[in-house]
Amino acid sequence: MQLYRQHNRKAKYEWHRIVGMMILCLFGIYIIDAVAAPYDKRKRRRHSDERIYLEQSRELFADEATRPGVQVVKGNVRFRHRGALLFCDSAYFRQEDNTFEAFGHVRMTQGDTLSLKSDYAYYDGRDEMIRARKNVVLRHRKSVLYTDSLDFDRMYNFGYFFEGGRMNDGVNQLVSDWGEYNTQTREAVFYYGVKLKSPDYTIETDTLHYDTRRRTAHVLGQSTIVSEGNTVNTTDGIYNTNSKGMQLFSRSTVVNGNKTITGDSLYYNSKTGEGEGFGRVEYKDKENKNELYADYCRYNDIEGTALATRNALVVDYSQPDTLWMHADTIRLESFNLNTDSLYRKVHGYYHVRAYRNDVQAVCDSLVLCSQDSSAVMHIDPIVWNGNRQLLGEKITVYAADSTIRFARVEGQALSIELMDDSTHYNQVASRDMNAYFNDGILRKTEAIGNVQTVYFPIDDKDSTIIGLNYLETDTMRMFLSEKRQLQKIWTSKYNATTYPMHQVPPGKDRLPAFAWFDNIRPVSKDDIFVWRGKSDGKKLKQQKRREPPRVE
Repeated sequence: MQLYRQHNRKAKYEWHRIVGMMILCLFGIYIIDAVAAPYDKRKRRRHSDERIYLEQSRELFADEATRPGVQVVKGNVRFRHRGALLFCDSAYFRQEDNTFEAFGHVRMTQGDTLSLKSDYAYYDGRDEMIRARKNVVLRHRKSVLYTDSLDFDRMYNFGYFFEGGRMNDGVNQLVSDWGEYNTQTREAVFYYGVKLKSPDYTIETDTLHYDTRRRTAHVLGQSTIVSEGNTVNTTDGIYNTNSKGMQLFSRSTVVNGNKTITGDSLYYNSKTGEGEGFGRVEYKDKENKNELYADYCRYNDIEGTALATRNALVVDYSQPDTLWMHADTIRLESFNLNTDSLYRKVHGYYHVRAYRNDVQAVCDSLVLCSQDSSAVMHIDPIVWNGNRQLLGEKITVYAADSTIRFARVEGQALSIELMDDSTHYNQVASRDMNAYFNDGILRKTEAIGNVQTVYFPIDDKDSTIIGLNYLETDTMRMFLSEKRQLQKIWTSKYNATTYPMHQVPPGKDRLPAFAWFDNIRPVSKDDIFVWRGKSDGKKLKQQKRREPPRVE
């Protein structure tokens, strides 16, 4: 009975041991398939039939009683196997298994480009695998790897460490918890707590693929790259430490002080200053309180130039009211860089539409210049302010401290004000027109050349329209109160007629140039993306100005 119980326990133990070994084997296969890159591409591992040769040692003896099948070698030990020399202070040599354990000052050399040092190593001649432990140093060309545990596969020129390691390629230093290195491709992969340092940048990531020949680093997972004042946040990026080129994917962000740029894909070279962004590109400047959005953007930090297109949008929130502007293409130029005379120009073309709560505008092209704080609108520009509409061949607006101070309309100028009854319009048409503002409030207008006006005076008592005043003159100035109410009018020699409302001739309430484009006006920040232009019959045709005759 006792013997049966012992046998039963032994059988149960053997069963658990077999199951445990099967689980360990399966788990080991899973680990190898998951992390050991050189094993991925083969189902069966080749084996070497070449024997390990013991070339020299000071002592050699065997003790079959304590170490069966083991030869103990000591003193200046040297082995040779398939082109590699292995040195150590002492070793346990299992000639039949074609393996040995090496102790003390272990060193392996392979040609003149690869060497390995450690305090202990186990070498398997069939698999050509060396497992080095404690104070391991692997040197390959200019790259040096320091770790405490390294398995190096000579058959596939591949080594990996798993208890922390540090690599130096002569310029960059890289540390991680786990890593792989291929001496044939000279590519390394590092996992967990990865940090790469160089004189110009630092990378922190979970996974990094590093090519020591090209000095390119490919990061995966949550990663941070810091270089020359820029901080990059990405989950998929490639950085070339030689060319300083950067390729970022998977919605990455570059931060430079108060400025950030985000895109589905970003390309940037800090050496040339050139960059490109693709897919929902967002540029935000917190210092100057403006933002730029586009599906494609190209820029150069050194030259101070940029171009944005495909749903391009500029947002300026430096004022109490935010300005939203869209154009097919938006381009930036910088002048006198790195001097006190620096200024910039922003070009918007074509189909420009802008919206702000108090002002809206459309035109074919626009130029903003910081040198004189001006905005110039070309080709059928129209500006709306409340119930007023202003148009001409060209409109220029000047600002002071981001507040409008002066506006000029050149060529076929037309100003229209819709009255409170939503039926009648006050109108001024002239060759040119000037508008003067005080603290952003229109206080004076000036019409010059071929002036025609239609004006409906209002009774102060009951706010009813008294009649229609039609006037023709060469120059007219109108002065307004802070509440934009007409105070007085000055004109040069004029012809004027006033009609009672019931005697206004048909069609006299509209000037020949009258055109009200309320259907074109942007009504919200989202409406600026919907282009609505003038019909062909209502587009202004440039009128060539007369020039004085030359005096011969």
